[in-house]
Amino acid sequence: MDVSGNIGIALILTIIAGLSTGIGSAIAFFIKKPKMIYLSFSLGFSAGVMIYVSFVELFPNAIEAVGEILGVIAFFIGIIFIGIIDMLIPEEKNPHHYKAPSDMKKFRKDKVLMRTGLFTALAIGIHNFPEGLVTFGTALSNVKIGSIIALAIAIHNIPEGISVSVPIFYASGDRKKAFIYSFLSGIAEPVGAVIGFLILLPFLSEGLLASLMAFVAGIMVYISVDELLPMAHRYGHSHAVIIGIVLGMFIMALSLVML
Repeated sequence: MDVSGNIGIALILTIIAGLSTGIGSAIAFFIKKPKMIYLSFSLGFSAGVMIYVSFVELFPNAIEAVGEILGVIAFFIGIIFIGIIDMLIPEEKNPHHYKAPSDMKKFRKDKVLMRTGLFTALAIGIHNFPEGLVTFGTALSNVKIGSIIALAIAIHNIPEGISVSVPIFYASGDRKKAFIYSFLSGIAEPVGAVIGFLILLPFLSEGLLASLMAFVAGIMVYISVDELLPMAHRYGHSHAVIIGIVLGMFIMALSLVML
C-alpha cells in the first residue's frame, strides 16, 4: 500500500505535537501563576477530542475494514500496551501532576528536586514514545484526523512541559537547562513515530493500517480516562472540564461532518 505521500505530513504533525512540551516550559517561565481553570478546560477539551474520534471514527472504521474480532483485539492490545508502559513508571514520577513549590529560592540548588525533574523528563519521554506512533500512524492513514489528534496531543503535552521544566529550573536557576530537558522529553514523540514506522514499513497494508487505527483508539481512550480527565479534575473547576469535553467532542464532530 502506497502511503509515501503522507509520510512527510505525518512526521511534521508528530514533531509539532511532541515539541509542544516547550510551550509548557515557556508558560512555567513567564507566567508566575497560570490560571488553573484554563488548564482544566484544555485537558478536558483534549480528552473530548480523543474519546470522540476513537469511538466514532477510528474504531468503527477499523471494524469495517478488518472485522469486529480483529478490530476489538487490536483495540484492547492498544489499551494493554499503554497500560503496561504506564505501570512501569513509578507513580510518584508519573508526569501528570504538577504542583509548583511556593518559594522558589527555598529550592534553589536542591539535588533531590533536580533528580525529580530529570526522572519526570524520562517518564514523559517514555509516555511520549507511543503517542508519537499514535499521531504518525493516524496521519499516515488519514491526514485530516491525524491533524486533529496531533492538536489534542499537543494540548495535553503542555502541562507535561511544565512538570519537567519547573523542578529543574527551581533546583538549578537555569532556564536554558530546564528548557533543554523539556525539549528532549518531547523529541521522544517523533522518535517513536520513526522507529514504529520503520518496524511496520515492510508489512504495511490496508488491513494493518486499519488495525493500527483500532490500536491507536485503545491508546487514546486509556490516555483520556487514566491521565487527562483525572489530571483535569485535580486542578479543580469541574464544570470547566465538562465544558471542555463537550466542546472538544462537538468541534471534532463538526470537523468530521464538514471536512
